[in-house]
Parts: sequence; structure tokens; C-alpha cells
Amino acid sequence: MKEISLKLQGKLKRLTNYTFKFDERVGDGWFSAVYFLKTKEIAEKYKPNNTVTMQFFQKKRAVLCGTDEVIALLETFATKPEELEVYSLEDGDKIEPFETVMTITGPYQYFGFLEGVIDGIFARRTSVATNVYEVVKAAKSSGTEKPVIFMGDRDDHFMMQAGDGYAAFIGGSKAQATHAMNEWWGKRGIGTMPHALIQLFQGDVVEATRAYKETYPDDDLLALVDYNNDVITDSLKVAREFGNELEGVRVDTSNHLIDQYFNRHPEVLGTFDPRGVNPKILFALREALDAEGFQHVKIVASGGFDAKRIKRYEQIGAPVDMYGVGGSLLKIHIGFTGDNVILDGEPQAKTGRKFRENPRLQKIHFGQ
Repeated sequence: MKEISLKLQGKLKRLTNYTFKFDERVGDGWFSAVYFLKTKEIAEKYKPNNTVTMQFFQKKRAVLCGTDEVIALLETFATKPEELEVYSLEDGDKIEPFETVMTITGPYQYFGFLEGVIDGIFARRTSVATNVYEVVKAAKSSGTEKPVIFMGDRDDHFMMQAGDGYAAFIGGSKAQATHAMNEWWGKRGIGTMPHALIQLFQGDVVEATRAYKETYPDDDLLALVDYNNDVITDSLKVAREFGNELEGVRVDTSNHLIDQYFNRHPEVLGTFDPRGVNPKILFALREALDAEGFQHVKIVASGGFDAKRIKRYEQIGAPVDMYGVGGSLLKIHIGFTGDNVILDGEPQAKTGRKFRENPRLQKIHFGQ
């Protein structure tokens, strides 16, 4: 099967049903609410010649994602998809509250049972894309664009990774932690060392970093430095050992711990929360590295970051070169609604809803 449709000039082609690897039981209604399945049977029995228009929308300013997946879903599981008339926005489009993102016109029994599945696709993909967009925007709010690594592998079921990684890509993150997160857009996962690697070397960050360097000599050398809860001491150890070969250090201090630096400098305490990765420890780390001539060593901060926190760090000029973000990007907070608003060419909708025309929608051509 060829690509379903082409996007606008300069953009990528739409993804196809081969990308998404749908569960075949979707077509049997296994994932549809039972009342949709019952309505399908009633429509076939009593209203076989009906034509309805269903429109989809949500209620926030957001970055839309999931259109390619929904179009592929319709082509794969709707009855006679070639007889449906579908108009849609594109993945990555900025959308307004109540803006129509897709319309489907045809006999209800051909596609209506997929309504909830479509809502769910839009809700998850758009929520993740919007979360990432806000984080990426915050990470460049100081005027310098800082990369954001999508590290959400441990925050949800592993089967969600491919779709979430694609949504993160749509939202603006070009670096993902697993290969699965990159699957739909054709890249590979990136990453260096976890705490487990340092544990294997009895907490010796230098030896763990050396082992990594010898095993992956072509990788950028990035050392994880919070294992012993003394990030400045361990950062200087690896910087002195590897010099210009050291690309950066990652600080991932638990939000329940206070770094050893503050035990040595209690005079700075009392005006801020010293737990976890905080601006004070980052400024002190940057100063310590620079003082020994390691200005080239970048600082990566991870652990509990979201858009609001990143924006605050950028506003105060915290010396962070890259952010690693996980769980906050996977919060599903944008719900979509599918409404039938036209019946046999005439307005017909529940009270409070109506057809909302959107000139930005593009007609979808199946089977091209």
C-alpha cells in the first residue's frame, strides 16, 4: 500500500498503517465501547442509508498529533473507507480550543464504532506533543536553544514508547532514550550510562566512564556524576582524567537528597530548597569546572523537570546545556470529543454542539 497522502510542501509524508502495527481486533470492535457497537447494529438494521458527519475537537491551545494514525486506522478498519469523505489537519499543527481537527462523513455504521478509539489516539498523542512543545519552548526561553532528551521509558508501559516518541518528535524533541521511541520517524535511541553501570564499578565514576569510553569510543563521552551524591567532586575527577575527551556531565540527584557540597558550604543554606538538582549546585558545578579550565564540559540536568521548572532555570541563567525530561511529558491532559453534527445533509447535533467549519482542513485521499 502506498502513502495515504502527502503533506504540504516541505513537510514529511504522512505515516501509513504499516507504521502503526494495529491490533487486528480493532476491526472486531474489541477496543470500542459496547454502546458504539450496538449503535452500529441498529444503524445497519433501521437506518442503513444514513449519512452523518462526525467532527473532532478539544478545548485547549495545543500541538496536534495523531492525525496520521487516525487516517491509517480508518483506512484499515472502517467499512469501505474509499466511500468516506475525510478532512484533517496535520500532525504538528497548532490548534485552538474547539477548533475542528478532523471531519468524517459517511454511513455511521462504516466508522462510528471507532469514535472512542480515535478520541483516545488524539488525546494521548496531542497531550505528549503539547507537553514536549512547552518544555522545548521553555528550554530556549533564555534565547539559547537547549536540547531536550525524551526519557519517558520508565514512566509508562513499554508498548507506548513508539507512539510517545513520535509525539515527542512532533512536539520538538529530537533526542529519545530508546530505539522504540524513534521507530516511527526513523532514528535511533541515544544515551550513555545509568547508575547501574557505576554500581558495577563499586561507585568509581572514573572507572565506569573509562569502561564506557573503551567500549563505545565513537560516542560523545558523558559521565553521570550524582551516584555518590557529590557531583562537583566526581565531575572534577572525570574532567581531570579525560580532559578534552569529556563532552559533559549529567546531574540527576534525587529530590530527597542534599548534595555533599552543601555539607562543605553550610553558609549558603537557608534561602532555597537544597534537595535534588537545584540552581545553586549547578552554578557551583559550573564555577568549579571553569576554574580548572574545563569550560568545554557541558552540564546535563535531569530528574523531575517540567516546562515550568525549566523556564524558571532559564530565567535565572542556570548553567544547563541540556535537559533530560521524562514523566512530566506523559501526562494526558487534553481530551478529544467526536460529535455527530450533520445528518443526511442537515444540521443535527445534541444541544450545545454544532458543525464548526475549518478552512484549514485538507481532504484525505485513501489508497493513493
